[in-house]
Amino acid sequence: MNIAELQKEVGQFSKEKGFDKNSVEARALFLMTEVGEVAKEVLSLSWEEDKEVVKERLGLELYDVVWNVCELANKLDIDLEKAFVQKSEINRSRTWE
Repeated sequence: MNIAELQKEVGQFSKEKGFDKNSVEARALFLMTEVGEVAKEVLSLSWEEDKEVVKERLGLELYDVVWNVCELANKLDIDLEKAFVQKSEINRSRTWE
C-alpha cells in the first residue's frame, strides 16, 4: 500500500465511523495523544523484559500516529504523497550540522 492508498483508506474508514466530523483542532489533539503513547512505549523498552511485546504495542501506536496524520491531511485537503515528494527533494539538497 502506498501513501495515497493509505490516505484514501483512512478517509473512507473515517467517514464510515463518523470520525470525519471532528474538527481539525480535535484531530491534531488526537494525534498528539497518540504521539504521547508512542513515547510511553519507547520508554517502556528500557525496563520491560519482553521487548517483542513492547515492539508489538509500539507498532500499534505508530499505526495510530500515521492514521491520525492521514486523517489530518484529509481534513486539510493535503496530498501526503505529493508532500513527501516535495519534502524529499528539499531534504536532498539540505545539509545538517
